[in-house]
Order: sequence, then C-alpha cells, then structure tokens
Amino acid sequence: MIKLFLEERQEEILKILNENGKVLVKELAEKFGVTEDSIRKDLGSLEMDGKLKRTYGGAVPVREKLQMAEANKRRMLDVEAKRKIAATAVKIISPNDFVYLDISTISIAMAEILSKCEFPCKILTSMVDVLVMLARNPKIDLIFAGGKINRSRDGFSDGMNLEFISNFRPDITFVGLVAADLKKNSLSVNYTYEGIHKKKILEIGRKNYIIAESRKLGLEASYCFAGFEKVFGIITENKPPAEILEIAEKRNVKIIN
Repeated sequence: MIKLFLEERQEEILKILNENGKVLVKELAEKFGVTEDSIRKDLGSLEMDGKLKRTYGGAVPVREKLQMAEANKRRMLDVEAKRKIAATAVKIISPNDFVYLDISTISIAMAEILSKCEFPCKILTSMVDVLVMLARNPKIDLIFAGGKINRSRDGFSDGMNLEFISNFRPDITFVGLVAADLKKNSLSVNYTYEGIHKKKILEIGRKNYIIAESRKLGLEASYCFAGFEKVFGIITENKPPAEILEIAEKRNVKIIN
C-alpha cells in the first residue's frame, strides 16, 4: 500500500495506465490505501483534463492521443532513408503528371520537396499532412480525398474515400506499405482496411511505384493485398542484395535507389 498526496497519486495512476493500457478502480484503491470513491474522483478529474477516458470500473487511455503517438513514432523511424527515397521518387514526376500520394510517412517527405515544385502537376492524396504542405503551392492542382479520419494514419482510408479515389486514373502512384516480399510475390500491411485501399490504388494507377525502406524488402506482414503484377518499380534507399535484384528482374519490377 502506497500513501501519496493527491497530485502524486494521480501522476502514479497515469503512469500505471500508460504501462498497462487500463486501470481498475478497485485495484487502485487497494494499491493507494484510499476509498474507491476517492479513486473515482481522481479518474473524473483526470478525464476532465483530457488525460484518460473513464470506463465502467476503471479507465483507459485517450484513444486519439494513442493514435497520434503512433503516427508520430512512425515519422521518427528511418528519417534519412525516407528522405533519400522521397528525393528519388520526386525526380520521377514530370510536368503535368497526375500523381497519387498514398498514406505513408515517405509521402510526407515527398510533399516537403514538392511544396517548392516549380512546374505544374496534379496531385491526389488522402493524407492530411500532404494536403497541408501542398495546398499553398499554386503550381500544384491539388485534389484531396476525404472520408472518416484515421488519426493513427494521418489520413483517410474508409469506404467513402475508397469510392472517391476509384473514379480517378493517375499517371503515377506512390504506394507505401509494411512489407514487400518478391520471393512470395507479396505486398502486405498489418490491417485489412489499409490493404483494400492500397489494392485499389494499384488498380487505378497507370504506373505504380512502391516506396519502401530497404529493411521492408523480404518481409511479410499479416495481410497480403496484392502481388507485384501491377507494380512498375520499387523505390528504396539502398541497393538490395543480388538475389532480390534477380527476382525483381524476373517479375519485371525495377529497383530504383
């Protein structure tokens, strides 16, 4: 049993919540040696401050903050690799091309470069950060595909969004993913809704490029959404091993780095 002042107890509750993903009133009351009513008041106060969400018998983290934390964490991974891939990918775009930028942290790096683009092009995207970066460039004819926000992905990939993008035929698409296994002919992600969305992008694009860090090549995630049949090339930061290059050539997939 731990005796703490009110502020200390609430800080400890948040610490336990972040570690365990939930807290229970009864367990907290026993841990801190206070009444269950006192714990309920603590949880109520913390909820009013936006630090948790109360549930029956306890509390859980605020989902939106978890989602944003997940998105921010992805952005901090392989930063230099993403910038290199983005710089290579942008060079593929020619004046007046119609381009789709997928929901991907590499797309954000591409948008940063394209925000200073001095030739006209049309860009379709479902990603919020990409929209914000490109909206002020008058050279870019920007189309935003909305729907129901997925904060952990910083974009839209629901049914409304899918129906909207289905009507377009981009010259070039840049598609992000979790894993790409040339041996198994597998492009994959962790969530079904993401896979359905990315499969549609491959169907509507005239020339499709996978944008992926080299560490993702040879891996396979939980949901395979397509093979390489509609992929023109893979843009990555480093030259893959000879074995992967050989398989890519057999599948008519260009490796660009």
